[in-house]
Amino acid sequence: MAGHRIYGMAFAAVYPAYVAKAERKGRTRAEVDQIIGWLTGYDQAGLEAQIAAKTDFETFFAEAPAMNPAREAITGVICGIRVEEVAEPLMREIRYLDKPIDELARGKAMEKILRRPA
Repeated sequence: MAGHRIYGMAFAAVYPAYVAKAERKGRTRAEVDQIIGWLTGYDQAGLEAQIAAKTDFETFFAEAPAMNPAREAITGVICGIRVEEVAEPLMREIRYLDKPIDELARGKAMEKILRRPA
């Protein structure tokens, strides 16, 4: 699949940045992991295995046990791009992950971050 360079980047290379962003604002790694689990269906062992295997983003999302259908309720702007308008499916999944992590760092309550299906 020809695409953005992040598709081939190891999830393990970006994961510490997600955690650091949250921790700088007084949130925890456990909360980051909870968001990732809610979005992808990975349990803690599965997430740690993906990190240890240095799985790329494309494989990380392709192997996700159960993508949450409520993720489509994630809207707004991340990195100057409106999440709901991203056409490329894999990039949209990455933005679906970026946005809740950003909301966590901004102090939003977990109940609001973990959206419910409409």
